[in-house]
Amino acid sequence: MIARYTRPQMGSIWSDESKYRNWLAVETAASETLAEDGIVPAEAAKAIRERGGFDLERIQQIEAEVKHDVIAFTTAVAEKVGPESRWFHYGLTSNDVVDTALALQVKAASAILREGILSLLESLKVRALEFKHTPTIGRTHGVHAEPTTFGLKLLNWYAEMRRNLERFDDAAEQMRVGKLSGAVGTFGHLKPSHEERICARLGLQPAPVATQVIQRDRHAQYISTLAILTSTLDKIATEIRHLQRTEVREAEEFFSEKQKGSSAMPHKRNPITCEQISGLARIVRSNAQAAYENIPLWHERDISHSSVERVIFPDSTILTDYLLAKTTNLIEKLLVYPARMKKNLESTGGLIFSGQLLLDLAEAGMLREDAYRLVQSHAMRAWREDLIFRDLVAANPEITAKLSQEQLSRTFDLERQLTNVDAIFDRVLAKA
Repeated sequence: MIARYTRPQMGSIWSDESKYRNWLAVETAASETLAEDGIVPAEAAKAIRERGGFDLERIQQIEAEVKHDVIAFTTAVAEKVGPESRWFHYGLTSNDVVDTALALQVKAASAILREGILSLLESLKVRALEFKHTPTIGRTHGVHAEPTTFGLKLLNWYAEMRRNLERFDDAAEQMRVGKLSGAVGTFGHLKPSHEERICARLGLQPAPVATQVIQRDRHAQYISTLAILTSTLDKIATEIRHLQRTEVREAEEFFSEKQKGSSAMPHKRNPITCEQISGLARIVRSNAQAAYENIPLWHERDISHSSVERVIFPDSTILTDYLLAKTTNLIEKLLVYPARMKKNLESTGGLIFSGQLLLDLAEAGMLREDAYRLVQSHAMRAWREDLIFRDLVAANPEITAKLSQEQLSRTFDLERQLTNVDAIFDRVLAKA
């Protein structure tokens, strides 16, 4: 999957090169802010800005010896800066840099993910409007229920993705925080005003209170939000997989001219993209569990969360970006078969209007319990003997005594069931 990943900019955010660039951005912002207050000499801040750099191989070489990535980083940068490097990392602890830089990486990743969410929303909206009045059967428990439209299926996904966008924006904002309050969060060496100004330089907000680390409820919310979002994509894919089943075949994912479905069966058209979306969404959900486990840390800090986050943040953001692109393409190219939808809708001979018949009989004066018993008896016979429910109803004197042929025609009127589709669309799209 990664070899065919078409949006490398997301992957590059999580490279070692990018990580250390963000660490250096935090260090530089700190030295320049402290220089403004005369704590760090101005010439030292200038040297850090102009000569601060690193060689990735050199960092790795030092880390192999000292077994500490931040010390390896600061040592490698100091070699580039020269004598003024004694002011580099002044007053900071490791996680002042690491947590604040992680916020910068998440901020960059979030910008890409937001674009992906918006693209999917637009695709869902376009296709929902396209099939706004395309009737299809609604299913509950996998069994025919009452009529709906294919556009309403798409509109429902659209509305859910709108909620995902709201959740995502909130989670991304919760992650847009830095912290430079020292080894246990008490500002033993800097002032809160320094933190505020350093964060402002970086486009972040300061965490109001912290230990040595930013508290991991924020990170858990972010990964959890990605898990919810990708679960929606799984939901979409699962529905399409069901609709693509041979017995249903109301919609299916695009199948190219030269594509092959099976090494043994030339007729196969398998929903491989949908199955990939469903499978990979499970990984993001499992990462959410790992993020929850990172919330309880020992006292003011331990590092049990650190190794986990080196996996779950790159994996979750890359997978979410990938799945958004896959799902958008799936929706844009989705093959839809209205004629098959109509055929399936009519396949039970009017059974799907049993609820409307129950209401019409009650309105005509029959006790609801009697109406239910009468309608169900004909429905069960139609199921059992493969008969036309509409014909059984029309031949029953108890029913025709209450409902004329004209009234019965209205009972089985598809348009009557779908009269409020426009109102639902207006309600959803007005909020957008």
